[in-house]
Amino acid sequence: MPIDESAYDRRRLGQWLSGEAKAEGVSRRDLLRLAAAAGVLTTLATPTPASASPSASASASTPAPAPGIVKPLPPELFTIRGTNAETNWSALRGTGFHTPVDRFFVRNHTSTPRLDAASWRLKVWGSGLRGAPGLDKSVEFDLHDLRRLPSVTIDAFVECAGNGRSYFATQQGDTVTGTAWTLGAVGTARWRGVPLSLVLRLAGLTRRAVDLQPRGLDDEYVTGGINLGRVRRPMPVAKALDDVILAYEMNGEPLPYDHGHPVRIVAPSWVGISNIKWVGDIEVSDQPLYSPWNTDFYRLFGPAYPAEGSAPLTGQTLKSAFETSAGATFAAGVRHRLTGRSWSGTGGIRHVDVSTDAGATWRRADLHDRPRTGIWSRWSLDWHPTAPGATALLARAIDTTGRSQPATTTPNTQGYLFDAVVRHPVTVLEPASV
Repeated sequence: MPIDESAYDRRRLGQWLSGEAKAEGVSRRDLLRLAAAAGVLTTLATPTPASASPSASASASTPAPAPGIVKPLPPELFTIRGTNAETNWSALRGTGFHTPVDRFFVRNHTSTPRLDAASWRLKVWGSGLRGAPGLDKSVEFDLHDLRRLPSVTIDAFVECAGNGRSYFATQQGDTVTGTAWTLGAVGTARWRGVPLSLVLRLAGLTRRAVDLQPRGLDDEYVTGGINLGRVRRPMPVAKALDDVILAYEMNGEPLPYDHGHPVRIVAPSWVGISNIKWVGDIEVSDQPLYSPWNTDFYRLFGPAYPAEGSAPLTGQTLKSAFETSAGATFAAGVRHRLTGRSWSGTGGIRHVDVSTDAGATWRRADLHDRPRTGIWSRWSLDWHPTAPGATALLARAIDTTGRSQPATTTPNTQGYLFDAVVRHPVTVLEPASV
């Protein structure tokens, strides 16, 4: 049965505040000290210091080279942001429904490990598996074991929770921290792998299990003077049994190094941090689990939220993007075909309205994909500008739940889940000037 995400969020928030949880690998005192250093346990509107955030400040104007990414990052395809690479939306025009691997964004906390598929093992362990009382049972699978099991193939987007973060500052004047993504920290792929539910049952899942926690094999992450260990984030067993897969192929090929080789988690519709890359072990627990990635990070803090923050983030939000670069020029008196994509974590895309005059008027775009939750829909609209000058293109999606992109997004200190309509600046020129 699909998980009731709002009920899960409320329950986990209460358990975290009351200390009814297991936070493996880092003490509650360290988590609270790190959160206090970041300023996220207050209701002040002051920015979080960049050193206490998982990534560089969104106010940084000159990104450093991306260390530790394996694949080529040509500037026409990517914008480098610290240890990450953002897809340029203009590079997706004409590429089809699935994001080509050479254009798929990269989100790394540290650097991409080059793991050997032949020696890789997945350990499934914990108090939520069958075993002697008080003892953790463990079962191991290699890649050959997984490939022998029945597989599934799914289309799903993966998106960083901070995608669109820079617009908090540029459109709303809010101060936030984190990687200054525009809208390119998202990609849709065709993933093939084994249902996580099948692996859990083979490992001896019991009715006592409530949470599981995949952990990556990338380097340990150190921030604020605290070693937080390897990237890991819990999810409820109900989500794992619903639609999560252990993926070993991406767009018909073995997973590339930067995207989780040899095996990763794909958790459709959930924030990117739930899709752990390079997974090496999964703890299955009969008590709630916590890590820094659902206590200090990937929750909402700020004046609009309780002092202790929101519940851990689960489902993604609603966004739209044009497949053209910001500041692009268009000739007046000529018909142009505007293209873009919209996506939602809560429903399929029902329709998209586009404005070519900075929001003064709107027209309905043509949709090219049927609405499905957890993937995007491509759309297009003809535009015949007549007068030269600066303008802004806007796209506003409505999903099948009735949710629509708002004019503004309630700010939070770490800049997550920006869902407002983005103003895309362009210029119309006289035909001879283009």
